[in-house]
Order: sequence, then structure tokens, then C-alpha cells
Amino acid sequence: MEGPARRFEISKLSISGNPNVGVFIHATDTYIIVPPGLAEKEVRVVRDVLGVDRIVEGTVFNMRLLGVLVAGNNNGLLLPRTITDDELRVFKKALGDINIAVIDTVENALGNLIAANSRAAVVYPYFEPKVVKVIEDTLGVEAHRMAIGGISVVGSVLVVTDRGGLVCPEASEDEVKKLSSIFKVPVVQGTVNFGVSFIRAGLVANSNGALVGEDTTGPELARIQMALGGGGGGG
Repeated sequence: MEGPARRFEISKLSISGNPNVGVFIHATDTYIIVPPGLAEKEVRVVRDVLGVDRIVEGTVFNMRLLGVLVAGNNNGLLLPRTITDDELRVFKKALGDINIAVIDTVENALGNLIAANSRAAVVYPYFEPKVVKVIEDTLGVEAHRMAIGGISVVGSVLVVTDRGGLVCPEASEDEVKKLSSIFKVPVVQGTVNFGVSFIRAGLVANSNGALVGEDTTGPELARIQMALGGGGGGG
């Protein structure tokens, strides 16, 4: 699969007319989680653009905002403690070969607090050490506590895959370099949905492609293509 011919596709998508696609969907190279009620056409776009057949439909505490509530990488899935037993069973049955952990912390919006690829994770700087340990054990990577541009909800301003990363414009030059070093991929600054810095809300990506909100502009699309589809970094 090496070489310049690797695919990377970008498509605009809205979920029930909402351009904040990243609020609803969580994607990795091995599985994708979507809320119930997506149109057949929407599911087809998700599958085709991100190139993953294993799409799991579920909720957390009867909420559809899965991109906000869950986090993970190719190895594992992190769920908030608000998830019900029945909901947890759905994910465990569908993702039997994936590490799954319920994070026992008062912060439930894990997607806004954790960004990970298969090499590392950057997490909310105020997580307790025991929470960081569970994240590391579940995802199989080292987790780094940090803020980005003075923003502690790091998962909301950073999207990273095994090929590249996009971070908010508020990130300092040193922070961008640090993120590139941590994740071992090129990381660049950018926005989505016509200037929104909280890029996770409007962007879902893996190594194969990206889904962006309908309001994303041409220059933003070019930046996302460069950041996430540019061939990636080290290994």
C-alpha cells in the first residue's frame, strides 16, 4: 500500500442539513461509528469516502453526537461513563477485536478531549493520571497532556490520522512542531466551515479520506487536502 498512488478523497457532507459532520461521526481506519437515522445516501458517502466497510450504528446515553462523545484510534475505542449497558453491548458485539474502555471521569465529551492516531494521543491537560493510563492501555499509544493555543479541549481543535494532521490557527509554531513530532506526521494549521477553528466539529477523517461540512470553502478544502492527504510522515 506504500507509494504516491494511495487514495485520498474529500467530500462535503451535511447530516440532516447540519454542516457539523464531526459532531455526529467518529472514524478510524478500522471502524466508523455513526448515529442511527442517517439516510442511506449519507451512509454510502461515509463508506465510500473513508474506505471502511465496518460501520457501527449506536448511541451514547441516547444521544447521537458520537463525534463529541467518543474517541479512539485503530486499536481502541473510548466511551464516556454515561453510556448505558445496552449501548455498550452494541459496540462490544460489533467491535469484538477492538479494545474498548469506559472512561470514569466527570468529563463526558471525550471526542473534544482526545485526539489520537495509531502512534500517539494528545489529551486534555487536566485528566487524572489514572485516566491517562486507561487511554494509553486502550489505544496502545503514549498519551501527552497539553493545551493547544491556550485551548484545553484539544480534541475539538485537532484532527489527526496516520497520514497527517490539521490544527486550529491559534496553535503556536512550537505547538505545531511538537504535534508533528508526537504523532510522527506533518501537522498544519487550518479551519473548516468558513473560518471555524474548532475543526473537529466540521471534519471527519482517516487515512483514506475526509468528510467536511457543506460550508467549507475552496481554500479550506485545499488546506485539508494538503494536511491530511499529502502522503503522511514517518512510520
